[in-house]
Amino acid sequence: MGRTFGLMGVDWEQRVDFERLRVARLDRIKGLLRASELGSMVCFDPNNIRYITSTLIGTWSNDKFVRWSLLMQDREPIMWDFGSAARHHQIYCPWLDTRSRAGITNFRGGIRPEAGRAEDVAHKIKVELEQAGLVNDPVGLDIVEPPIMFALQKEGLNVIDGQQLMLQARMIKSEDELVLLDTACMMVDAAYEELYKVMGPGMKENECVGLVAKTLYDLGSEHVEGVNAISGERTHPHPHIYSDRVMRPGDPVFFDILHAYNGYRTCYYRTFAIGSASRALVDAYARCRYYLDDAISRVKPGATTAEVAEAFPRAQEFGFPNEESAFALQLGHGVGLSIWEKPVISRLIEPEHADVIEEGMVFALETYWPAADGYQAARIEEQLIVRKTGAEVITRFPAEQLLVAGQRYQTVEGALPTMRERQSNLNRPDGLLREGVKPNGADQPRPKSPEPAGRQHSTDRAASSKERQPNLRRQPRSRRSSR
Repeated sequence: MGRTFGLMGVDWEQRVDFERLRVARLDRIKGLLRASELGSMVCFDPNNIRYITSTLIGTWSNDKFVRWSLLMQDREPIMWDFGSAARHHQIYCPWLDTRSRAGITNFRGGIRPEAGRAEDVAHKIKVELEQAGLVNDPVGLDIVEPPIMFALQKEGLNVIDGQQLMLQARMIKSEDELVLLDTACMMVDAAYEELYKVMGPGMKENECVGLVAKTLYDLGSEHVEGVNAISGERTHPHPHIYSDRVMRPGDPVFFDILHAYNGYRTCYYRTFAIGSASRALVDAYARCRYYLDDAISRVKPGATTAEVAEAFPRAQEFGFPNEESAFALQLGHGVGLSIWEKPVISRLIEPEHADVIEEGMVFALETYWPAADGYQAARIEEQLIVRKTGAEVITRFPAEQLLVAGQRYQTVEGALPTMRERQSNLNRPDGLLREGVKPNGADQPRPKSPEPAGRQHSTDRAASSKERQPNLRRQPRSRRSSR
């Protein structure tokens, strides 16, 4: 079973062993590199750099591509880093020894091409490859800006796709990676608990996002990558971005919480109803849950991703013309140092391109179903570890049935039902509107309506007018008040 601990390091309990984590990751990619056609691997993707070198300079650098690492056959990695970060690594990252160096790319295009930064990067890499006798071997590359790609080719290097090798390395998780992923999910459990306690009519989607972010950062999250908060009519079709919409009674609302704890991510959807839920939403949720549970039941070592994808409904069954247009609504994807890793499970992928599921994989399965009324939908996601006997779900906030958030309303006859239509006139007692059936007292004769004023007799009009006159007689003052 998965395990989670406190969030500190202690001397009296074996928790995450970060040295073991670093060694296990590096050994795995070294072994795969040794068995491949590649002589070396150059990484600009921050997640791949972290996997190989166990370095980080802040999430602000995730989309900058200003740092890079080089891993060569049977050698330790070299890291070129942003400014003084290289000096920091020399002091605090002893596993890099003397292999932490200063270097800068073209600053995501901010430095003029004529300044030669791309050529400098390529030259630094070639020098190391020449010294190792690997300059003529293929160089694997994950993600790169075009000027650097061109500069590497100009140096005569045979650059090929290395992203698949890195994703293959990251696909199977070590013992410590599993604990970190489980802990990240624990923190989202807590965020959903906070949401459930405060949600109600009048709360905005962006307020929910702020609450989730605060909860996660207070618990020690390294990076809140995103919080999808989608409510009401925005749930169908799914826009994948939160807004400032205000929640109303009877609204569906679903969330996807993506964050990282020591680099390891979550992708974790839950759906709620605000105050009450319509029958259509309850039915949509039940169907969404059915497809998800069916997919989870198929997960085991040796099964293929295509076999799991067969549990998902076809795009045409829920209103889309093809699988590409419905992509990500019924989906499985690996989770690790990023939220989209191998394996990917989708009907879009032909069975001949499926992956075989292995013990130690961690991935998320997510399903979606629109309600029959055309403006609501349900969305659920579970993150799981592949064990010898099947799937172990590590996302624990309750989701087997639709949860209703917000206060319970009391009527003269007791609690207002939590399954009801959002329009009050549709929530009449069963059969009340059938012909001849009326609520208590409604079958009594109604008082006669007064005749129109023009048809009343003059004496009646005078009497009626007098009755409507206020009493204008002055009341005698009390003795106390007359003094």
